[in-house]
Amino acid sequence: MRLTNLADYAVVVMTAAAREPGVRLSAARVADVTGIPAPTVAKLMGTLARGGLLTASRGVAGGFSLALRPAAISVAAIVEAVDGPIALTNCQAGETSNCAIEGHCGVRGHWGPINRAVRDALAAVTLADLLQPAVQTAGPVPAAVCATEKVEA
Repeated sequence: MRLTNLADYAVVVMTAAAREPGVRLSAARVADVTGIPAPTVAKLMGTLARGGLLTASRGVAGGFSLALRPAAISVAAIVEAVDGPIALTNCQAGETSNCAIEGHCGVRGHWGPINRAVRDALAAVTLADLLQPAVQTAGPVPAAVCATEKVEA
């Protein structure tokens, strides 16, 4: 499971905006700071403004700035502004799927709680959190270790 490139870039763009509170940023400036191509940044900033996460101002002193405090903007809100509702499967995203087992799927009803758990995890992380230095982790647990652990019934 991966975020789309646009959702990933949107988080980077929003973090760049959060690093300069109260400043109106142009797409060109954010592109310079982030290394994301300017046309992509401009598209994302427009999308994020329509999603209520950035405010847009026109004119000589125009640009984009955060619409809310960094602590009030979650990663989930950013992802949803770009990609829509967080759903790991097409059947839960409200999309028409071509799934061959859709009519008699035994797990379809379980995806809702899984989607909520993923969304809740992303909602728990804010832009304010992303402005802090990254915490080094040991990395993912290898599958072989997980497979050897005893499961309690």
